[in-house]
Parts: sequence; C-alpha cells; structure tokens
Amino acid sequence: AMDHQPKFFENLSGAGKAIAVLTSGGDAQGMNAAVRAVVRMGIYVNAKVYFIYEGYQGMVDGGDNIVEVSWESVSSILQVGGTVIGSARCKPFRTREGRLQAAFNLVQRGITNLCVIGGDGSLTGANLFREEWSGLLEELAQKGKIDAEAVKKYAYLNIVGMVGSIDNDFCGTDMTIGTDSALHRIIEVVDAIMTTAQSHQRTFVLEVMGRHCGYLALVSALACGADWVFIPEYPPEEGWEDSMCVKLSENRARKKRLNIIIVAEGAIDCHNKPITSEKVKDLVVQRLGFDTRVTILGHVQRGGTPSAFDRILASRMGVEAVLALLEATPDTPACVVSLSGNQAVRLPLMECVQMTQEVQKAMDEGRFLEAVRLRGRSFENNLNTYKLLSHKKPDAELPKTNFNVAVLNVGAPAAGMNAAVRAAVRVGMTEGHKIFAVIDGFEGFARGKIKEISWGDVGGWTGQGGSILGTKRTLPAKYLEKIADQMRTNNINALMVIGGFEAYLGLLELSAAREKYDEFCVPMVMVPATVSNNVPGSDFSIGADTALNTITDTCDRIKQSASGTKRRVFIIETMGGYCGYLANMGALAAGADAAYIFEEQFDIRELQANVEHLTEKMKTSIQRGLVLRNENCNENYTTDFIYQLYSEEGKGVFDCRKNVLGHMQQGGAPSPFDRNFGTKISAKAMQWISKKLKETYRKGKVFANTEDSVCLLGMRRRNLVFQPVAELKNETDFVHRIPKEQWWLKLRPLMKILAKYKTSYDVSDSGQLEHVAMLPKEAETGAI
Repeated sequence: AMDHQPKFFENLSGAGKAIAVLTSGGDAQGMNAAVRAVVRMGIYVNAKVYFIYEGYQGMVDGGDNIVEVSWESVSSILQVGGTVIGSARCKPFRTREGRLQAAFNLVQRGITNLCVIGGDGSLTGANLFREEWSGLLEELAQKGKIDAEAVKKYAYLNIVGMVGSIDNDFCGTDMTIGTDSALHRIIEVVDAIMTTAQSHQRTFVLEVMGRHCGYLALVSALACGADWVFIPEYPPEEGWEDSMCVKLSENRARKKRLNIIIVAEGAIDCHNKPITSEKVKDLVVQRLGFDTRVTILGHVQRGGTPSAFDRILASRMGVEAVLALLEATPDTPACVVSLSGNQAVRLPLMECVQMTQEVQKAMDEGRFLEAVRLRGRSFENNLNTYKLLSHKKPDAELPKTNFNVAVLNVGAPAAGMNAAVRAAVRVGMTEGHKIFAVIDGFEGFARGKIKEISWGDVGGWTGQGGSILGTKRTLPAKYLEKIADQMRTNNINALMVIGGFEAYLGLLELSAAREKYDEFCVPMVMVPATVSNNVPGSDFSIGADTALNTITDTCDRIKQSASGTKRRVFIIETMGGYCGYLANMGALAAGADAAYIFEEQFDIRELQANVEHLTEKMKTSIQRGLVLRNENCNENYTTDFIYQLYSEEGKGVFDCRKNVLGHMQQGGAPSPFDRNFGTKISAKAMQWISKKLKETYRKGKVFANTEDSVCLLGMRRRNLVFQPVAELKNETDFVHRIPKEQWWLKLRPLMKILAKYKTSYDVSDSGQLEHVAMLPKEAETGAI
C-alpha cells in the first residue's frame, strides 16, 4: 500500500529543457516503442525533443543527424521492429576528438539531456562522455568555438539509459528490451521444427544468439522442453559427451520421436573451449547414428515485430526515463531505468556495467557458479527449474513418499496451462509423490475421471495451447459428497488447482467444507491461469500474455487496413469479464486512442471528448483511430452503441468499423512468457505441497485444517508469494469477479499521455535510485 501522498509530475516541468534520444549498438525489437515514449512524454512535459540519427556516429557528424521532432514524428513506429532512427558502430566517438565534436553539436542546440537506448558498450560510452563533459566544454571555449556563457549555461550533461539487447545480458535488469521478442522468434522456429522432426524421428541442434550470455538458450530450452542445453555460464561437466548420448538414446527408447538440443553461440566446456553446434551434431551422428540437423537462427532473432511485453516494457521505461532526466541533478549518477519483477526501478549505470563485467571475468576464470549467481535470481531460477524438469532420475534414485497428489484445471482454457501441468507432474515425481491427473475439472473429479500420470505422459506439453486435461467452469459446492468420496477412494493427500477465478472460488468452497468432510483437510494450492488476469493475489495469470499478443497482432493488422483507407476509426471489443486488463494493456501495446474499462467509470461526456479528440487527430497526418472496449465495461454503452455514436458524430470526418475479438483470445500456442511463467510458478507450487505434506503428516495420515494450508501462489511486484485464499477474500470484489485493487490501473495515464490526452500521472511509484548489489539474492523473482 502507498503510505505516502501521491506526487504528480505536474510540478515537474521540462520547459526550457532539451532532450535527445539515440539508439546505439545492436538493434532490438521494442526500441521504437521506447523512442516513441521518450518523444511523447518529453513533449508532454514541454521539453524540446531531438532525434539523433545513426547512434553516436550521428552525434559526431551533427548536421541533419540531429533534428527536433514533433508528436507525429513517432506515429506508426510502435509495431515496427529494429530502430527507425538507425544505429551504427562508431569508431570516432571512442576518441576524445570525436567526443569533442559531439559535445559541440549538442551545445549548439542546447541539448544537455541524453536518453541512450543500447547495450552495455553504448551505455559505458555515454557515461564516459558525461564525466568528460565539463572538460570538453572548456576545451571548446579555449578554441573559441563556444562562449563562456555557454560553458556556464550547459555545465552539466544528464544521462539516462535503457537497455536494448536481445541477449538479456545486462546485470541489474530483469528483462532488456527485445529479449521477449527474440524468444518469440526462437519459439516460433522450435514449434515449426518440432512438427517436421516428429514426422521423421530426428534430432535437431538449434543454435541461438548469446555470445556471452546464455539467457535466450536457457529460457527457450525451458519453453520447449529441450533435451539438452549448452550455455556459457554453466558449462557441462567432464564427460558430458557420454551423458548426453545416454540421455538421447534413453529418450528414443521411451518412444520420444524428437530430440532438441539448444546451443548458445558462446557455449563453452569447463576448459573454456567452444562447443559448436556442428561439434554437437557430429557427436550425435558418430555415436548414435541418429539423423541429425543443425539450424542456426542468426539474425531472425533480432527481427520481426516486437511482442506485447516488449512494447509495454519499452513504453513504461521510456516514460520513466524522461521522469528520471527531469529529476536529475548534477549529483545524481547516470542511471539505467529498468523493471525488477513488475516494478520500475532506477539503478546507477556504472554499478550495472561493473557487475556485467564481473560475470565475464568469473567465466574467464572458470568460476562458473559465481557467474550464474551474478546473472541474478531470475537466471538462477531458470537454470534450477530446467535442471529439475529435463532429466528424469532412475526410479531407484527417487525418494518414495507414499503421498498422492491430484492436479486439475478449472475455468476457461488458458494458454500455458499444459506447461504448468507438465511442471507439476515432473517436480511431483522428483519429490517422490504419485501424481494423479483429474480430467474436466471438479465435474470430472466428482465422476471419478482420475488417473495416475507419469513423466513421459507430459512430454511435449509446454508448447500446446488450451487444456489437454480438459477444464470446466463447474464449482465443487454441488458435488462435495462425490468429490470427498473420490479423494478417499484414490487416497488423495494434496490438491493442485491450475485455473482462473472459478479455481479460487472452488478452493474457498472446499476449505469451507472441511468442517463436514475430513477428506478436504489436505494441503491445497492454486496457480492462477486465465486470460482475464482477474485473480486476486497475483499481478499476472498464465494465459494473459498470450491473449495480449493475440489482441496486439490483430490491432496491428486492423491499423494496417486503415492506413489504406484514410480517416477510419476502429472499435475493438476484448475479453476479460469485468476486468479491464486486456483492454487497457492491449491499448498500451497497440497504441490505441482510448480504452473503455469497467474499473474507470465513463459517461457520455467522456465519449464526446474522445470523439472530439479523434476529430482533431484526423486533421493531422495520422488519419486513423483505434478504440478498445472491454466486454463488460458498461451494460448500456455497448460496443454497438459506441460504434453507432462514433459513426454519427464522425460523419463527414471519419468513418467507423467494429470488431469483436471473441474466443480467439483464449486460443493459440502459448507465448514464451506464459510457458515459462507457467513452468516456474507451478514447480514452486509443487515444492510448497511437499513441504506442507511433511508438516501435516501425523500418525500415518495427512491432516491439514489451518488457513495457511489452502494457498494461492501469485506474483506480487517483485516476488512470488503464497497467500491463504481466506485472506484474499477481503481483497476481492466477488460480484464483478475482480481484485479490489489492481496494479495496472497506475499505467492508465501512461496510455492517455501517449495518445495525447492531458492527465494526472502519479509518479510516487516511479523508481527511486537503488543499488545493484542490494538486490535480494534469496527472494524469488517474478522475472521470467
């Protein structure tokens, strides 16, 4: 809860300030979203904003490379990959002479605020420039290029960085701009390869980018259930060739038709010798004689349109960067804006750079455990989860607990549910339990549709959409007697429920029934999975990211259809019940003009203002509009009503079309985020079950009747937390099936600012400067 008064940025004026934005180093999807946010937020606070084209090269060359820009300059770039202002490797900027020229070009235009979007090299360069600034100005004054007045007036250079790098190789930041989109490209390829490999019983060796960082390789291995992964931070042990071949042949013997091996381009063995994809292929062919193919993904990973996650991340970071520049003083260090878990943070740039260099040093010196630790908690968690799920220990080595755990899906289907079931089954087996799968939710439970499920049964599940187990919205209350019977018959000692709001209601009903039925006195845990993202106690639900990408892709296509016919406004209806998450975040990711949601009441005046806003917009060079409407935002202002209102009011200025997205938002292959989030959160939930089973086992039976034995595992800001469902009751609006407080409402003004509305934006939640070393090591992060 916010205990301090909100502070609004109205009193943070940028008047008289000039901000320049540049992109440098390797390009990454989402850079344009960041550029757009910096420009629009800058103009919003009355600063002058400049583009610097071609990175540092443009700063050194000056002239037409440094131009003042307007609101419209960044229209239609949100959905474009790469960077529209260009990027270049720049030799001259590495020399003092080059930096002198760059300083001269900036001072001439009165620019003393720089926003640099790039990798660690680009950011280190920016910091050096800042440290030398006053010396450079004095030298320019001595040479008679600028006057003493200018030296005084432009005495300080402020720098804020955003990390754009598909490798996610920058310490202190959970996710760098472009990483999620690169994972989308990799997963698209893996999904496509899987179908052909299964036809032929093939082994595929896939090489992904990451010269110094194994993040992409590791997460894509997690997201597709690869058989083996090679990354620079965690080289395989001596004799890995034998163990890899043994594993591959065991999988074949288990009738697994396809083997996937992922190799990061910088993969090494424990003697720091490179492990190449060709070497891995030759090994498999020579030792096992398997039909093996190599695919090198290369620059495909940098390409394509940015994912919804990257657009929202970059937009949030761009706005935060402008705020950081406005608040900067000569004493604040150059900072990097970033997301930690789900929260904006600011970190001293050099601390991040130093830590990033520490990782490389640790790797060079063979201190690999240290390298993994320095990469941060999210990397470490990914590695541990991968190790847990990919290698089945021989039965003889597994503990035997004699506990039976049932897993079920409840509610509407959500992409990523199957990844969660797979993780639950495999972690549960590793912990020594017998795992039972329940078909068709509580209804199937009552009918006895329960069967034991094994390690191999869930192979290949991570990439499957929908719910393989089958899911129903039915609540347990009317079947209590039958479900209790089934729990007794099958001797079920714990329940894991993966689902949406119905799953939450279901657990409340089961815990209330404990007084009557001892069978329900067992540990129960819920993992949130619903496209609506309306479950109390969690910032994210499995499936919401996939739905958001579907909405964003569709909006991109619709916008494109509008650009052919000028002056058109589209009204698009999204799912979500009463929860406005999809409409609001979809609007942010697609660059919409408005989003109507239930949580923020609107009336006819609001609709009128929106129509007028769009009429004004049609007079500019941007002649199309996009309006999102959540399905239940208002019972009277229906999608049809709004469409007809806009059509009537827009007569002669624009015409109108409407589109109801419907169930396609629930379908499709799960996004990398949902596969990974589902896998990690479910693995953690199963470990909690094991702990609770040990705690509640007395005199030969499990008996748990306290509130803290029925929990929901959710992501909250920076951490994954177990919360008793009974405690979450106070946080829930049961009539509308939404949490009473929702974090994303804070991002609403962001969407309005980027669509040119005047609004109040509470910046008390924006990042305070923190230190990298202080990031808690033991806490579980929500970063995926």
